[in-house]
Parts: sequence; structure tokens; C-alpha cells
Amino acid sequence: MITTPAWFCRPSARSWRVPAAQLPETQLPETQIAETQIAEARAGAPAFHAELPGYRPTELTELPALAEELGVGRVFVKDESTRMGLGAFKVLGASWAIARLLADPGDAGRVSLGELRRAVAAHPVELVTATDGNHGRAVAWMARLLGLEARVFVPHVVAERARAAIAAEGATVIVSGDAYDEAVEQAAAYAGPQGTGAGRLLVQDTAWAGYENVPRWIVEGYGTLLAEVDGQFAERELPGPDLVSVPVGVGSLAQAVVTHYRQGKRAPAVLAVEPETAAGVLASLHAAARQSVPTAGTVMAGLNCGTPSSLAWPVLSGGLDAAIAVADQLAIEAVADLGRLGVRSGPSGAASLAGVRAALTGPGAGTRRSGLGVTTSSVVLLLSTEGTGGK
Repeated sequence: MITTPAWFCRPSARSWRVPAAQLPETQLPETQIAETQIAEARAGAPAFHAELPGYRPTELTELPALAEELGVGRVFVKDESTRMGLGAFKVLGASWAIARLLADPGDAGRVSLGELRRAVAAHPVELVTATDGNHGRAVAWMARLLGLEARVFVPHVVAERARAAIAAEGATVIVSGDAYDEAVEQAAAYAGPQGTGAGRLLVQDTAWAGYENVPRWIVEGYGTLLAEVDGQFAERELPGPDLVSVPVGVGSLAQAVVTHYRQGKRAPAVLAVEPETAAGVLASLHAAARQSVPTAGTVMAGLNCGTPSSLAWPVLSGGLDAAIAVADQLAIEAVADLGRLGVRSGPSGAASLAGVRAALTGPGAGTRRSGLGVTTSSVVLLLSTEGTGGK
């Protein structure tokens, strides 16, 4: 349970811009990458994803009833419940990171599924990760697609249904530790030094000192979702959202969102939403330094992470406008309300609505709305990161 205030806001974040060193593919060890290569790498993830079985852009759904309730102009939900049959956005990051791990280093922007299959046929490896649900299933799915073995470490709090979904993809599931952070430690130890050893590759969606390339590629992979959003807003002849609400676990998706919207002239407010029982980003923002917090059970299982990614933190500490912690009951209510409006969202995905409601309504809402720059004409984007089967 959080011991810091459940709200943090910093309007000056909208004027922050991502330093070159924190942009995708601008920094590798002792390497300076040319601008043409950066452009190739950014184009590479969407092109690679388009080759994957079942890929299509997920829906951007407008919900006028929520706009009226929240006192804003329009509300859109990016619905990840249909993402490639896996019901969550995580496969975008996991698949791209695996592609980058297995591809020739010189082919950063030109990775193809056929090339990967040929590479792993010649040099098979075991993919290793820790998860509280969706990321592990995505890694297992990608391993099955490539004909590789996968070993997925999960904490005890992960539901049996989520473990079964991972195992159904052909992975070996290891129950290890009481919390997500402990499972990550076990996966990293099994994979070996720097995440590579004895024919094993660690595919983890959080970073720490000495392990940053894979989490960086995962964040790049999430860029496909945001590129889809850009196209979908353009189709509606809208410049983009004024407020983006993003559920947060270790912060990698929030890192992708902030990076995406802190490069150009248009800078919407970005709101991070966490469970009250696992609000590591909120605590870190209040402390002005990356913090680890103890976690407890929550229905928002995919957000049950106590330590922000070391790669995400510099971006979030500079460019994240606000963070809020919400109770399980608010997420449960958001699931039900989105369902009545035709959006299938699990508690982790519906946290985006729960957080916006807590921020824009109720006692003190005037101050919070002002801090976020929200008016009666604002356009709000909710990222619903998982469907009802996600855990």
C-alpha cells in the first residue's frame, strides 16, 4: 500500500523533450548510429509486426458517454483485447526484442520473420523471461512461432489461468518468488551473465545496470501501437490527443508514450496509472529518485511491479506529467463500464479509465484538471492494454 500521496502532477513536463541519447536506437555501447539507420530502425518494428500471423491495427473506439461523464470533448480507447489473438499489447515489444536479439546486428531496420527462422534453425536457443502474465505469454508465443524452447518464471501471485495460458504456448512455467521483482532475479540468474549463457537468451521488459538493450528494443516495439494511434487520429482529421492515460507496471509502455509525444511540437499531457499496492513510479516521482516499493496482490495483475525500469525512469522523471494510484474497486468498476460500452478490457487495461476518473472528477478535480491542462473541449486517449482474459 502506498505511503506517499496518491497524486503527483508536474505541468512543466509538457515542455520537456527527449534527449538524443534516450531516443530509440541513438545509443549503443561505444557506437554512434547515423540518422538514416535510426529511421530504418523506427520503420523496422512496424514492418516486422506486419509479417506476424494475425497482425492488424487494433481498434480506436470513441466513447461519447465517457466524454460526457468526464466533462471533456471526446474520449477514445485504444483497445488491445484483439492484439494478434493474445489479448494484450505486450507481443509488440517481446516480438521485436526477440527479432533484434536473433538477427544480424547489421540488419536493425530490416528484420524478417523468414530470416529469423533460418537463423534459429542453425543456432537454436532457449528464450527466458519473468512475467506477471501477458509478457511471458508473448515470449512463449514468439518462441513457438520460431520453433524455440521458452522458460517463463512467474511469481506465486500470478493466477493459474495466466500460467496455463503461457504453458499452452509450449513454454516451461516456473513458479518462483512471491513478487514480480523476485521472479525477474530468478530468470536473470538462470539466463546467465548479461542475459546470455549456455544457449539461453533473457527477454525481459525491465532494465537494470548492464541490461538495457533488450528493454530498449521492447520499448521500440511498443512504438507500433503509437504509430497506429497516429494514423487513426489522422483518419478522423484530428491532430491527436490532449491527454493520454497509460497503465503502468515497470513503466516501459509509459516510456514509449512519453518518448513518442515528447519529440515534436504537439505535447499532450501523459498520466500514469498504478495500483495502490504497487505504485513504484508514483513513489519515485515524489522522491525525485527511482524507488522500489513492496507490492501486494491486486486485480491489476499486469501492473503488480514494485520497481520502475532503470531505462524508463530517466524519461518518466523528465517528461511524465502526472501519476495517480487507484484502488482495485475502481479498476473493477472501469472493467464493467467499458464492457457495457462494448470494450473488452481486463483490470490492468481498464486502469486507464479508473485513473482518468480519479483525476478528472471528485473532490479536488479542479486543481487536477488544471494541472493536466484539461478543458471541456479536450480529447482524451485511454490505452486499454489487455482484454478480459489478460492477467
